[in-house]
Amino acid sequence: MTLDTAGTAGTSGAAGTGAAGGAARDTDVRRHELAAFLRSRRERISPEQVGLPRGRRRRTPGLRREEVAQLSAVGVTWYTWLEQARPIQVSPQVLDALAGALLLDPTERTHLFSLAGQSDPHPETPCPTVTPSLRALLDQLEPIPAAVQNSRYDFLAHNRTFGRLFCDLDALPREERNSLWLAFTNAEFRAAVTDLPEVLRALAGKLRAAMAEHLAEPAWKALLQRLEEASPEFREIWARHDVVDQSGRVKLIDNAHVGLLRLEHNNLWLGPAAGPRLVTYVPVDEASRAGIERLQALVRAEETARARQGEDALAVA
Repeated sequence: MTLDTAGTAGTSGAAGTGAAGGAARDTDVRRHELAAFLRSRRERISPEQVGLPRGRRRRTPGLRREEVAQLSAVGVTWYTWLEQARPIQVSPQVLDALAGALLLDPTERTHLFSLAGQSDPHPETPCPTVTPSLRALLDQLEPIPAAVQNSRYDFLAHNRTFGRLFCDLDALPREERNSLWLAFTNAEFRAAVTDLPEVLRALAGKLRAAMAEHLAEPAWKALLQRLEEASPEFREIWARHDVVDQSGRVKLIDNAHVGLLRLEHNNLWLGPAAGPRLVTYVPVDEASRAGIERLQALVRAEETARARQGEDALAVA
């Protein structure tokens, strides 16, 4: 009896060790596949595709690691470890940001989440690809502020003037680049909106109308939960169950850099009415057009200064 028990225990222990070892090997393989996939996607994208200056001393094919980290709002060291297949944790929110920064199409996005062993926060919602031609269109529209926005009011891409119209959009984490989140929680955005109470009611009503087709989707539920936890003001308005359509209108925006702007807000649908759309803010008078042009000049001057600083830093290194 004693020998049988010992033998059984020994066999069981070996099997357990083998299973654990197999799981560890699988995890290690996934990490290395994820690292290789990220590198391959990073190296195929030019700086111009994502609105970054190329500079004169670029040896890296495609984007640099620090540029991907900047676009994804993650730490450079953390992203470097990810490409080195180190055993670190990566959240669905970060994967979502990386998918956007690397311009992944829906198939590549699914592959990314599979390699990371995470569930896509919105698997049932097609991820609208912001193509290079669409990004070029956004740039060509300048100085008119323009952005691509999905039905959940996330900003998927924008041109330079739009990035400074309400607040410094590029300085925010990707998960905060959402109209409702900014309107209810971001002080700079709220200060730029001259008719804030009306805008808050309209945004909440538009979200409720759009959400009817997405009630079971995790990303929509997560946004709603974040808003309810962060803003008593949102909870009070949301409880009214108002719904509002997507029509545009003239808006008076108090921009922090150039003052009051009268702009007509337009939605240009890129697909079904409930899907992604191109959002534009067109000046309705000469004073507003001049203000938008000054804002464009300001952003360009800042970009030039940053590019020079980067080149000087590389020269010193």
